[in-house]
Amino acid sequence: MTHPPVIATQQLTKQFGDSIAVNQVDLQVQQGEIYGLIGPNGAGKTTLIRMLATAEEPTLGSIAIAGQTLIQNQPNPDIKRRIGFLPDDFPLYDDLLVWDYLEYFARLYYLQEPDLSNRLKEVLALVDLDNKRHSPISTLSRGMKQRLSLARTIIHKPTLLLLDEPVSGLDPVARVQFRQTLKTLQQQGLTIFISSHILSDLEDFCTSIGIMQMGQLVESSELRALYNRDQTQQLIISTVTDLAPVETFLQDHAFVHECKVLPDKHQIAVTFSGTDDDIVALLRSLISHNFPIIDFHRTQESLEDIFIKMGYRQTS
Repeated sequence: MTHPPVIATQQLTKQFGDSIAVNQVDLQVQQGEIYGLIGPNGAGKTTLIRMLATAEEPTLGSIAIAGQTLIQNQPNPDIKRRIGFLPDDFPLYDDLLVWDYLEYFARLYYLQEPDLSNRLKEVLALVDLDNKRHSPISTLSRGMKQRLSLARTIIHKPTLLLLDEPVSGLDPVARVQFRQTLKTLQQQGLTIFISSHILSDLEDFCTSIGIMQMGQLVESSELRALYNRDQTQQLIISTVTDLAPVETFLQDHAFVHECKVLPDKHQIAVTFSGTDDDIVALLRSLISHNFPIIDFHRTQESLEDIFIKMGYRQTS
């Protein structure tokens, strides 16, 4: 059985006065994906997410969540139950204890005992805050507060998670912890839509990537397809002797387009257009010519490199 896209928009547009924040966006996100939305500040990411979260009415176009069309100027309770929305400025109540804060929101979703306490224990364990359940929120670190906000967002077991710049301002360790939690949620079946203006935040765990510029979705693709779009590959080759003979040999190879000696590392970076079998054949040929190869591996370009090649630039 084929499931409808968890998110499907058609010509989605939002205009504020004379300014168009989101311009005719056609978007599809499939069940179980982690979809990363990248773009500079002011590109329209937050406005798009707020429309998907039913916090903002579209000017034009349509939104369907799991096959159910959002009806403007209506409460859409069935759709809202499916959604967990974490904006970038959601306030915490510092004078509350962690447990009391989550219980408050759980009761807003009509959770009752014993399900309520069981669910609170589940989400606290998931975000690794179980040992802080009786701590005042004011005593938590920034990373802990963000994980608590995530726990609040998923307390009602949504099927779609919308996150607007959730790791902004976190230290590297807190960012890793947050990303790991998102991976766990995906494994549990959630579909996750997350925005960021930093590509490195997304390439570790996203399945698909979209890029917005000036309100338009100018790119939307599976991450694997982006990596495979450029038919050339990058190889790194090292020897224990002079690199010059190896470089000369490589320059005559049919699938080698460019060689660049990396003197500080005593390596050669090779742009290669062949298949995996051709890479194997190249290594065999180097060894058969008695080159003392000590390292031979394929590298993968970063998302930032790929998007710069495509004409887009990361902007903070």
